[in-house]
Amino acid sequence: MEKIILFAPLIGALIGGFGWRIIGEKGAQFVTTGLLFLAALLSWIVFLTHDASVTQQIHILDFIQSGTLDTAWSIRLDRLTSIMLVVVTSVSALVHLYSFGYMAHDHAWKEGEHYKARFFAYLSFFTFAMLMLVTSDNLVQMFFGWEGVGVASYLLIGFYYKKPSANAAAIKAFVVNRVGDFGFALGIFGLFLLTDSISFDVIFASAPELAETTITFLWTDWNAANLLAFLLFVGAMGKSAQLILHTWLPDAMEGPTPVSALIHAATMVTAGVFLVCRMSPLMEFAPEATAFITFLGATTAFFAATVGLVQNDIKRVIAYSTCSQLGYMFVAAGVGVYSVAMFHLFTHAFFKAMLFLGAGSVIHGMHHEQDMRNYGGLRKKLPLTYWAMMIGTLAITGVGIPLTTIGFAGFLSKDAVIEAAYAGTNGGYAFWMLVIAALFTSFYSWRLMFLTFYGEQRGDKHTHEHAHESPTVMLIPLGVLAVGAVLAGMLWYNVFFGKTDQVAKWFGVPYHAEAHHDEHAKDDHAKDDHGAAKGDHGKDAKPHYVLAGNPGDGAIYAGVDNDVLNEAHYVPKWVKISPFIAMLTGFIVALWFYIWNPSMPARVAAANRPLYLFLLNKWYFDEIYDFLFVKPAQALGRFLWKRGDGAVIDGFLNGVAMGIVPFFTRLAGKAQSGYIFTYAFAMVLGIVALITWMTLSGGAH
Repeated sequence: MEKIILFAPLIGALIGGFGWRIIGEKGAQFVTTGLLFLAALLSWIVFLTHDASVTQQIHILDFIQSGTLDTAWSIRLDRLTSIMLVVVTSVSALVHLYSFGYMAHDHAWKEGEHYKARFFAYLSFFTFAMLMLVTSDNLVQMFFGWEGVGVASYLLIGFYYKKPSANAAAIKAFVVNRVGDFGFALGIFGLFLLTDSISFDVIFASAPELAETTITFLWTDWNAANLLAFLLFVGAMGKSAQLILHTWLPDAMEGPTPVSALIHAATMVTAGVFLVCRMSPLMEFAPEATAFITFLGATTAFFAATVGLVQNDIKRVIAYSTCSQLGYMFVAAGVGVYSVAMFHLFTHAFFKAMLFLGAGSVIHGMHHEQDMRNYGGLRKKLPLTYWAMMIGTLAITGVGIPLTTIGFAGFLSKDAVIEAAYAGTNGGYAFWMLVIAALFTSFYSWRLMFLTFYGEQRGDKHTHEHAHESPTVMLIPLGVLAVGAVLAGMLWYNVFFGKTDQVAKWFGVPYHAEAHHDEHAKDDHAKDDHGAAKGDHGKDAKPHYVLAGNPGDGAIYAGVDNDVLNEAHYVPKWVKISPFIAMLTGFIVALWFYIWNPSMPARVAAANRPLYLFLLNKWYFDEIYDFLFVKPAQALGRFLWKRGDGAVIDGFLNGVAMGIVPFFTRLAGKAQSGYIFTYAFAMVLGIVALITWMTLSGGAH
């Protein structure tokens, strides 16, 4: 079953990409989509039925074997894998189905141009590469999937290859990710150097030893665990678009909207979070690296949320939303609550895919207009799309009943991240950045809804008159994702962020009971998420469970001192309520700016012009990188071209060919007189020279 899940998208990609001339474009679409739905169905069966207490390793084939290096291709099936299988195949299958309608009459292609089979083949190949990544049993196999995802993203972002901006965006994504991938590769090399293996089992077992090992890198001695964890995270920074290596993500909007949904919800950007969670046994022994992950994740969440406040392209707003939400996931992983990082990844896939596909439905209905300033009043024209995006907005902003487990998916998972951040940092930088980001998320999400579906119609009147709801084939995926956005958090809350023993069982992690913490008994506000008082030492007191076992036992690992999962349930009530208050504040401000007093945004922007331009230009990261890297690279290339290639290489070759060679040719020509006595004289001179040399050298040799 697992092999079918893995290879079904690849078979679909091959048939759709190379066999469409035989089965037709429509046939290619049905084959690729059908195989994805088969993979999704089997993934759900695996997710709901497999025994998480046992890590299965399913051998597929032998690969590179050299000395102690063994890169046999195997499927590693544990809870992390099954979660990712469901996320990747479910979203991809729905994106395939959605693309039937969205790509039916694409404005970028002329009548008679064949593009659909190629598009569906690329989608399926993208899915296969991601599945190869998440099922990997060693780092080399993961790296192959990692690079496969990069290739597929290049093909899909640049799918409209006739547009220069699409080509530039594809190249940018490819190049920026190569920077991160270089760090990832160095991490793999370092792990092989120190453990003599790239197998996860060996690396995990060696993690305690790595924490006490010193390695020399860049002429400096480092703690091996910290350095290698950091290098692996550099790879995650590129794929998951964290600050510094984030610049490719907004430009990735140049691809068709279904591509954006697939990249942002299920594939490329989730790979980095998965990598950090997969390597949790190493991360737990690298406190400096995880502190950096926490800091950068929180900073990214804040940065992307600030930029999202002022963007006008509907897809770009949602793209920065993705960047921000990925920051949340990394904070959860950074403080050591890997189950919560996966929880937010899981719920985020549903509502983010729905938001992107909903935006695509709006763009489709508005004849490919993407500027929200040209929308307005569309809820009557696109009622089903409106309700789908409303559910997505309620999920991402975190709407629910405070201090309960009743709410939309984002309410439960995002609040879990914020509570874990408070517990893991003692209410430090990461916690406050995430709360502020939650406020901004609420504002820009409701801003999108109000500008798109409320108020007066703006922009081209003809476009508004012909605005229409999307076909059923595009609305069905929205309906399915809406169910996930509503229920995913409530259904799986306990196994991701419930009591420690429940989380441990779900992830196949050993656990044991410990005595209660006295300080918890003193906190009369400390309630667990099921309403029962914690820390109660009476007869009915329940044991306090902690994660146990050795590195590699189970899908995730928590160090002996890592009790953040449990501590997160004891945070003060005001911490638990803070995301809800932030959400409410953002909603009210958006309501004030875009419904009650629509003149406010322009006035605020005018009054704070430098700040507005700073955010509108994305903190000027592109301009800074252009100045620091692009312009110097262009100048160096121009110098090597004109001075190096033109002046030196061409000059030397031209000088030899047109100066020196003709000069000696003319001299040689003069010696060719045609008179016998001249040649005889030359022979005599040669004999004299030979005899003289032999006489002086004594006839040696």
